Amino acid sequence: MRIIIIGAGVIGVTSAYYLQRAGHQVTVLEHHPAPAQETSFANAGQISPGYAAPWAAPGVPMKAMKWLMQEHGPLRVRPKNDPFQWQWMAKMLANCTIEAYQRNKNRMVPLAEYSRDQLKQLRADTGIEYEGRSLGTLQIFRQAKQLENGRRDADLLAKMGVAHELLDANGIARTEPALAHIADQLVGALRLPNDETGDCQLFTQQLADLAAQLGVVFRYGVDVLGLPVKYGLIQSVQLSGETLNADAIVLAAGCASRQLGQLIGLDLPVYPVKGYSITVPLSAAAKEQADLAPRSTVMDETYKIALTRFDLRLRVGGMAELAGYDKTLDPKRVATLKMVAHDLFPHAGDLTTASAWTGLRPMTPDGTPIIGATPINNLWLNTGHGTLGWTMACGSAKVLADLISGQRPEIPTEHLGLTRYG
Repeated sequence: MRIIIIGAGVIGVTSAYYLQRAGHQVTVLEHHPAPAQETSFANAGQISPGYAAPWAAPGVPMKAMKWLMQEHGPLRVRPKNDPFQWQWMAKMLANCTIEAYQRNKNRMVPLAEYSRDQLKQLRADTGIEYEGRSLGTLQIFRQAKQLENGRRDADLLAKMGVAHELLDANGIARTEPALAHIADQLVGALRLPNDETGDCQLFTQQLADLAAQLGVVFRYGVDVLGLPVKYGLIQSVQLSGETLNADAIVLAAGCASRQLGQLIGLDLPVYPVKGYSITVPLSAAAKEQADLAPRSTVMDETYKIALTRFDLRLRVGGMAELAGYDKTLDPKRVATLKMVAHDLFPHAGDLTTASAWTGLRPMTPDGTPIIGATPINNLWLNTGHGTLGWTMACGSAKVLADLISGQRPEIPTEHLGLTRYG
């Protein structure tokens, strides 16, 4: 089958790899001159199945009101003259019940766990390298209420058979020696030992090279201008001065998936949630001493900021801003990242040398991605992964490849499709 994938971020590239490996003839179209130039460019570097959870959770509406008033709060809302912004927020708030949270988490964690297993197999098959580490995630709590919620999440993880560990101050210092200086100021932590880390951009670039060796054609610097539909099928993909034909088309364009869907009257519930990151070169001392920089990923629950160790760099990322497609770099948000990095790891690196970045995460109201068929018979979706794009990438791509190939996926997929939105 001839397949066109629109988008060369981590979701589009993994989709191309698995579909080509399944025997299809794949072409990838990308606006940018290289892969992984948008959301995959400088994310927090986490592969976190244990941390897979919807942002829509009990108590979030009240927390959001407080966050909006805080200088370093993790949430900002910048109202736009866009009815979809308000519709999306209303749907997200509707998912902030205990029942919805448990339902959505029960959808997300199995996909994330499956994806991690697929990534392990991919490493074994290809030897792909991307500064990867397999030392887990440590979610730290500064407040008793956070620890209570952590225990609730631990109960859910236990029911799903996901490895986890609740830690006290001594356990925190033992797991991440660089936190020993602040461990007595924390009320506890949730450790997820099977989580992994790495450079998502490097992974995506390396996998694109491997996919090209299998025969995937990557076309960069092209824009999709039209997707004419006739008799319930997309007839072609229209580029500037050129028309391409395919048996199937996959939208894996992140936040642009909604805009592309609108070309053909498809209303995708995917909103761009803006995030920020800084990348800090590790100090000479931190490269040598285990008690100056994190060993893996530390997630600060108060500020919703993740700090991830690469080989020679510290990546600090997080926060959420509902501001449409605006990618302006807000210095106040960068200041928050630096504040948290200095508070937790003051000797990890010189923050004045940090490079800053902002990107848009494609988020659904319930947190679960949209994978599978559409009402248009030859159009497929792999989008809406939010902050868990890399965490779910390999599993999502394998599921999609199975569905398009007419094979039964290895995990349940009935609640991953667009049909759950009616």
